[in-house]
Amino acid sequence: MTRPTLTQATGPAHTRILGLGAVRGERVVPNDDLVGPIESSDEWIRQRTGIVTRRRAGEGTDVLDLAEGAARAALENAGLTGADIDVVILSTVTYFHQTPAGAAIVADRIGATPAAAYDISAACAGYCYGIGQADALVRAGTARHVLVIGAEKMSEFVDPTDRSISFLLGDGAGAVVVGPSDTPGIGPTVWGSDGSQAQAIRQTHSWLATRDEGAGWPTLRQEGQSVFKWAVWQMAPVAQKAMDAAGVSPQDIEAFVPHQANMRIIDQLIKQLRLPESVVVGRDIADTGNTSAASIPLATERLLREGQVGSGALALQIGFGAGLVYAAQVVVLP
Repeated sequence: MTRPTLTQATGPAHTRILGLGAVRGERVVPNDDLVGPIESSDEWIRQRTGIVTRRRAGEGTDVLDLAEGAARAALENAGLTGADIDVVILSTVTYFHQTPAGAAIVADRIGATPAAAYDISAACAGYCYGIGQADALVRAGTARHVLVIGAEKMSEFVDPTDRSISFLLGDGAGAVVVGPSDTPGIGPTVWGSDGSQAQAIRQTHSWLATRDEGAGWPTLRQEGQSVFKWAVWQMAPVAQKAMDAAGVSPQDIEAFVPHQANMRIIDQLIKQLRLPESVVVGRDIADTGNTSAASIPLATERLLREGQVGSGALALQIGFGAGLVYAAQVVVLP
């Protein structure tokens, strides 16, 4: 018996981000609203994190509402409709349903059915994970347009008395459409994980403990000093590898958009990477807070909206967080 040779799909040589959209929680929450339960002060939070306010969504807004809003804005920015989307990737750790995937519901809401749709759980690196997957899907010929969404309602996991992470967290969503390009618009993704440090950023207990042991609602905790050292010393080499893989140097970078974890971490990464003073840096954390998977697209949207950087600029982006997981790539801004 002679078996036929399988046909494999092939796609365009290059991809780029075609459009971007963002939605922030509607409530502005200043430090003074949070300092009582943690026996702290506005000054302490500002010095420790650089955060002045954070954005949080109201009770009637869930993470899929945020994701939908960002997705619609990204489609409009790209000049496309839901019908043009072949795959929807939703990165989130704050969607409460194990199944079905939130991505499928968002795809239906925006008119993208029957697009493939799935969720990924890569915490603060999730957006960059999604960009890496979207780039590969388009270049493989599996999809022409991929919608990548990072969406979080982090306020659902806040313990108001926790001094390790609760005052950092905000709510929002950012989305982009990735599609074919005549020239390279997304550099190689450098990514990885270190599960040996899983306890550094964690949920306090499992849903099983909530069900079987009366443990109550789980919240988030982090080992602040361990995370700070890991982010500063381990993530700078990852960002450098992403630049090397893309064939660019720090002098070529026009914008640096790291995960908005902590302003001190951002400042240290700039020093470690020796980025020129001309590089525009995303600092959305000051007003929006740490929004996990949404933080990089939210910070990028702000830079573009405020005219701090223009369309076509080269941006280095890196996400890192619970897992511990990380991912970085150089992209051309839409």
